[in-house]
Amino acid sequence: LLLAGTPEQQQRYLPPLLAAQEMWCQLFSEPDAGSDLASLKTQAIRDGDEYVLNGAKTFISNGMSCDLVVVAARTENSDDPHRSVSLFVVEGDRPGFIRSRKLEKMGMESQDTAELAFDDCRVPAENLLGQEGGGFMMLMQNLQQERLCVAVMSQASAEKVLEDAIAYTQERQAFGRSISKFQNTQFTLAQCATEIEVGRAFL
Repeated sequence: LLLAGTPEQQQRYLPPLLAAQEMWCQLFSEPDAGSDLASLKTQAIRDGDEYVLNGAKTFISNGMSCDLVVVAARTENSDDPHRSVSLFVVEGDRPGFIRSRKLEKMGMESQDTAELAFDDCRVPAENLLGQEGGGFMMLMQNLQQERLCVAVMSQASAEKVLEDAIAYTQERQAFGRSISKFQNTQFTLAQCATEIEVGRAFL
């Protein structure tokens, strides 16, 4: 919205978002494409003053609880898949927008992750963000930062888990001594520590 939204879109959408009155989410990942934007299959076909959206998205953070979404969809058939991706704002109560199911995860339970779908969901043409076909370049300006944030969170989580694991092995007793004294435990923790150290260096 800051990069490509019109003044009208910014005035309409940003105040409730910044006031924490609404929750947003981004719809990029798809069942067969992951986050490979060039391979997405969700379509947005122009029909007069509207676009008709059809397709499925998966691994969407806050998908079940969001008020609005920004969805990436293919707006034209082109030999260059990078020039046929567009972005749309879709209200969560719009007919044809389907919250399919909440996915089960190993962690981050406070943030729902969902599968979502569009079934002939009609969106006003004024909900297009930026230029038609300009979505890929807009996303590339932001996704690299997002992926770096994910890497930082993953590294920090791994370091905390190792810290907790070491503390547990020092407290847990077996055969009259803490399991941290056993060679297999030491080797396993050393391997984990090595991988975490490499991860931090690479990050």
